[in-house]
Amino acid sequence: MSDQMIRVLSHNNQIRASFAVTTDLVKEICQLQGTDPTASVALGRLTTAAALMGSLLKGDQRLGLTIEGNGPLKKLQAETDAYGTVRSTIKNPNSQLPPADGQYNVSGAIGKAGFLHVTKDLGLKEPYHGMVQLVSSEIAEDIAHYFTTSEQTPTSMALGVLLDRTATVAASGGFFIQAMPNCDDEVLETLDNHLCTLPPVSSLIREGLSPLELAQNILNDSAFKLQSTTELSFRCSCNRRHVFTMLTGLPVEDLHTLAERDENTEITCEYCKNNYIFTPTEVNNILQARKKTMRT
Repeated sequence: MSDQMIRVLSHNNQIRASFAVTTDLVKEICQLQGTDPTASVALGRLTTAAALMGSLLKGDQRLGLTIEGNGPLKKLQAETDAYGTVRSTIKNPNSQLPPADGQYNVSGAIGKAGFLHVTKDLGLKEPYHGMVQLVSSEIAEDIAHYFTTSEQTPTSMALGVLLDRTATVAASGGFFIQAMPNCDDEVLETLDNHLCTLPPVSSLIREGLSPLELAQNILNDSAFKLQSTTELSFRCSCNRRHVFTMLTGLPVEDLHTLAERDENTEITCEYCKNNYIFTPTEVNNILQARKKTMRT
């Protein structure tokens, strides 16, 4: 079964929730990024979180998550849209941290001090930017904290990544559950108590549960309503035209240096790792066009 996400309403429309299986998506991204085991778990969690939050988007809206910490991973980013396409990248893919207490040390790899940034392009004049300090550096708790403090929406999130003996992603996915404005406290308490009895979400996915089956196990509400189903996949929006535009925005001094070199200028996309090559002549043409613009 391909990676998939579902969005549901439960408990008489008092709860909205999304559930996702992201195994193939996370595996592909981690292979592209060349992550070590701890970095794979960290990047997999953020990738799944972005996919889940994408269930709140509509039309051409986009969302980005960035975690910056003082740990060896430095910076992690994930982007998604309303159609289930996701891309992610990591500044340093090699944490070189051993497991701690039998678990991958994600919080140590990210660092105890840092920030979670949330960017939403909702089609308005300016994108929305939200930021909160990291509270645990385990990612799920940090995003739940963002929703509770910045958007005043009580939220529970679980993210899981399991690796096999070769450190390859074997299971990945998660869920997030949010209380609607009319939600009774008793419903939240009952649901919280039920969540405490469940195994890790990655274990359920490793057993082969689909997003729909995850919802059936996790919500404890047999009458939940399926709102939408979205296929998830990796896709990068980079292309030569975008890279060309980026080059034109460089300072004139930098363009002059690149144009005078004998070798080509090679730019690698941080998400998909595609290379874009520009000859000295092409860079010089960009330089001359910039100078002409500056004179007019």
